[in-house]
Parts: sequence; structure tokens; C-alpha cells
Amino acid sequence: MALRVQRLPSASPAAAIAARAVAIVLALLTAGLLLAAAGAQPIKLGQQVLRSTFSGFGIEDVGLLVTPLILTGLSVAVALRIGAWNIGAEGQFYAGAFAATGVALFVPGPSLVMLPAMFVAGALGGLIWIVVPTLARAYADVSELITTLLLNFVATLLVYYVSTGPWLDPGGHALATTARLKHDVPEFFGLVHWGFPIAVLLALTLAVAFSFTHWGYEVRIAGSNAQAGKYAGMPFRRHLIVVMLLSGAIAGIAGMLEVAGTVHRLQGGISNNFGYLGIMVAVLARGSCIGVLAGAALMAVILNSGIVLQTQGVNTSTVLAITGLILFFTAMGDELAHFKITRSQPA
Repeated sequence: MALRVQRLPSASPAAAIAARAVAIVLALLTAGLLLAAAGAQPIKLGQQVLRSTFSGFGIEDVGLLVTPLILTGLSVAVALRIGAWNIGAEGQFYAGAFAATGVALFVPGPSLVMLPAMFVAGALGGLIWIVVPTLARAYADVSELITTLLLNFVATLLVYYVSTGPWLDPGGHALATTARLKHDVPEFFGLVHWGFPIAVLLALTLAVAFSFTHWGYEVRIAGSNAQAGKYAGMPFRRHLIVVMLLSGAIAGIAGMLEVAGTVHRLQGGISNNFGYLGIMVAVLARGSCIGVLAGAALMAVILNSGIVLQTQGVNTSTVLAITGLILFFTAMGDELAHFKITRSQPA
């Protein structure tokens, strides 16, 4: 009786969890060895990271990081459902923050009215920013990888321009930013703002929509095999447009919540690369809307741990290397979870 390696189309939940846990442990052991070789004390640093990350302030920091990561990861994951790669969540994030700030700065009204208006403006900003790549892909088969990526730079430069020029804080209280917004997203149990439950609810809603609705079924079929979907009479082009516009709107909402819930001003660099990190979150989640929640939480803990390590004297390059190791081992573990060793009967 011979042994053979078989690749399963999907990993069982138990295998996926076990593989991810083993991968994280191996990554941390490897990072510890590298730190020790560099003359650091990995055990002491690890203890400091745990104390700082799971303290009151640490949990608050992780909560502020996880909200935009859920939404940008969700943005990329939604597009993956139809077989599209939205690499432009970064630009759509900036566009959403830009649109929400414009409403907050120039439209008078009470916060009870203005916060929903900013939310809608943020969603529309992200949606508008992905319109051209969407139509180019749907009607001319232009790769959305290129168009969404290039528009990231346009959105970034636009925000830099307005925050240092036309919208610069007239009071001079801060450099290279707009004035502080008058409308803040309320706190949620004193740890995070209401953007966190909104992000979680949105992820759960989309998970249900993709799994249990006729629309979600058609999107999944079209995403896995576009030709089969077209042959079955499914409106692939319409589904592609709707899903990509939804993807951009979600990233725009992330920008709105960041500017109104965390930073409270529009400024260059407000994204902190959340759009690009969202790609990693979606890949770790394998396009699953529920998996995005776990992937975003893992990424938020990694980012916060990196901040703690830098305060302990670990240089930025080492922190980035450790972060990369953890992500690399985790992705490798997720892939290996799809393989199973079986016994084959002799012919």
C-alpha cells in the first residue's frame, strides 16, 4: 500500500485552523532566532509585545487598525467573487475620505444628519473612483489590475493637493492637513468607534448574500467560470459592474470612517497603506467575507506588534521582515491545509 499526496478543492475548517496556528508559531520561532542572531532578546521583546498589545491601550489601537482592514479586505474579497482583482482599494479609500471631508467642511448641519451624509459621500467617492476601471473591464476587457492600480496614485496626489492647498487648515493649527472635522463617529464601548460594528455587520451581510441568495449564487458561478455562467444565461457583465462598484463603495466607506472616526482631519498619508494591506487580508481569507474578519484581526495584531517593537529599539526593516515572515508562513500554511496524505491501493 503506497502513500500519495492528494490536493483537496477546499480545506476542512479544522485543518485550516491547525495549519494557520502551526504556521504562526513557526514564523514566530524563526523571527525569534533572527532577533537573537542580531543581538536582541526575543523572549523579553515577545513579553513586551503581549503586554502592550493586550492592554487597554493596545486593544484600542488594534481596534482602530482592524476596522479599515476589514473594509479594505472586504473590498478586495468582494471583487474576487466575480473573478476581478481590485488593486485600487487604496485610491478608493482616499476618494471616500476626500468626499466625506468635503461634505463635512462645506455643508452645514447637525452631526445626526451630517454623519449619514458623510457615509453616503464616502461610499459614492469610492464607487466613482472605480467606475472607469469597471466599465473598461466590462466593455473593452481592459485589465482592472492596471487601471485600479494607476488610479491609486491619482487619488493620493489629489488628497495631498487639497490638504496642503485649497483645504489647508485656515487657522494654522496643523500643517499639511485640513481643519478638524466637526462631526465625529461616536465611540463604541469606549474602545473603538461605531465603524467597527458597521464593518463586521457589512461582512456578515455580504457573506449571507453571497451564500444564500440567487444573486450571490450567480456571482459565484460567474466568478469561478465566466463562460459557463454566460452559457447558462447569467448576465455576467451586469454582475461584474455591480460587484466592482460595490467593491469600490466599501473601500470608500473605509476612508470615510477613518477620517471621521480616527484621524478627524484629511491629510496626506491618511490611509497608512490600508488599501494595499487589504489585498493581503483578502488573500489570507481566500476571498471569504467571514474569513476577512479573522485575516484583518491577524493583520491588526501584527501591525500593532510592529509598532511596539519599534518603540523597543527594533529598526523598521527588521519589523517589516518579521511581518513578512508571519504572512509568508501563514499563506503557506493555508495552502498546505488543502493537501492530504492518503493510502492508495495497489493495482
